[in-house]
Amino acid sequence: MTAVADTGLTGQARQLAEGVVDSVTLVRAALDRIEATRTTLNAFRCTRPEAALAEAAEADRRLAAGERLPLLGVPLAVKDDTDVAGLPTRFGCAGDIPEAEGDGEAVRRLRAAGAVIVGKTNSCELGQWPFTEGPAFGATRNPWNTDHTPGGSSGGSAAAVAAGLVPAALGSDGAGSIRIPAAWTHLVGIKPQRGRVSVHPYDDCFQGLTVNGPLARTVGDAALLLDAVAGSHPGDRFQPSAIDASAAARREPGRLRIALAWKSPFTATYNPLDAGIRRAVTELAEALARLGHTVEEARPRYGLIGLSFLPRATAGIAEYADRHPDPALLDPRTLGATRTGRRLGGRILRAARAREAHQHRRIGAFFDAYDVLLAPTTAAPPPRIGTFDAMPGWRTDLTMAAACPYAWPWNVLGWPGVNVPAGFLPDGLPVGAQLLGPAGSEPLLISLAAQLEDDRRWFEHRPPDPRQERQATP
Repeated sequence: MTAVADTGLTGQARQLAEGVVDSVTLVRAALDRIEATRTTLNAFRCTRPEAALAEAAEADRRLAAGERLPLLGVPLAVKDDTDVAGLPTRFGCAGDIPEAEGDGEAVRRLRAAGAVIVGKTNSCELGQWPFTEGPAFGATRNPWNTDHTPGGSSGGSAAAVAAGLVPAALGSDGAGSIRIPAAWTHLVGIKPQRGRVSVHPYDDCFQGLTVNGPLARTVGDAALLLDAVAGSHPGDRFQPSAIDASAAARREPGRLRIALAWKSPFTATYNPLDAGIRRAVTELAEALARLGHTVEEARPRYGLIGLSFLPRATAGIAEYADRHPDPALLDPRTLGATRTGRRLGGRILRAARAREAHQHRRIGAFFDAYDVLLAPTTAAPPPRIGTFDAMPGWRTDLTMAAACPYAWPWNVLGWPGVNVPAGFLPDGLPVGAQLLGPAGSEPLLISLAAQLEDDRRWFEHRPPDPRQERQATP
């Protein structure tokens, strides 16, 4: 990888504007890296080399003419649940999926900012699981150790960014699907406020659980990508007021009251916190205290918030499954979740959504005493590839809930969260921690994450070069 290609999103945008490098060079290098890692990482479901190179040549003409846009000529990737005109939106599924007739709103905004979309990254089927594997595309692997998953469902985007295939990528988060792979690949991942980034044409995605957001190596890069894609489509149900994420990344957060929460919400599963993750998050809390913040252990009043999550999540799966042209090709676990979603639809689903206002009041009262909630992103390190193979649906759900019990409540609430790298376990696998806040708190969370980044300098750690043939570890 060239030094230019490794400068991150902000660096590439600056170098393009300064004429240090041209877009065709960056886009071709990204496509070459993607192709060279198909057998080692398998991060991409599809690429668009001819179109991307033509768009890069046009970006170079615009740059030479003096035009400047935030991402003009920068190569980026989007997750394969997002419509890109001329490409199928397979969302991890097998089958003959028709090509999208137009760009989704987030992609439209990326193009308006000048970005060049090089391809679409892998996701597990309908984004259900914290691993990115399936018979339709194989297994996407973690650049830090290719015997392990990068997480899911935005695992392809996370693997691509962590390995330096692209400087940043768009993912989506319906139960931690940005934050979990960010934690397991040593990235910054922002789950924005619901409605901050449009999911159009899939409005009210997964019954309001799912939002789009960025994955990047640095807070500044993630903030830049968030600013580029943020904004509503006129038909969106949720339209929060605008923020300036990049300005927040350059601003000191002030002295904050931070609650450290070890206890996860009730999930009816046994989910012990890995000792190495506890040590890493403790060290992060100690760093926050050293930076002048007040940090103390506390526990939000989650209540039985899972009773609201399950109907919404399974109804969302059913809605997506019903769009598939051949549902018989779907994973049996998907079909099981679809049946559950149909049973829990109607009155139960409406009641689950109606509870959200009460949940906002109950959990929101926590932020009368604290500014930010710090919690582990996951309870377990990234599982090995194949861990979930041949598991029935019930066992997959229990194993998944035990490994990842911390992230999903913020999807029910629709509030923002930021995963930050928390360090490494003795075997070299990355883990992460969440900074969580109430509605509209992205600027505060981003400022705090940037302060931590200045102190911890996590961006200095890179995984091995993935362009070598994969060597299995014992």
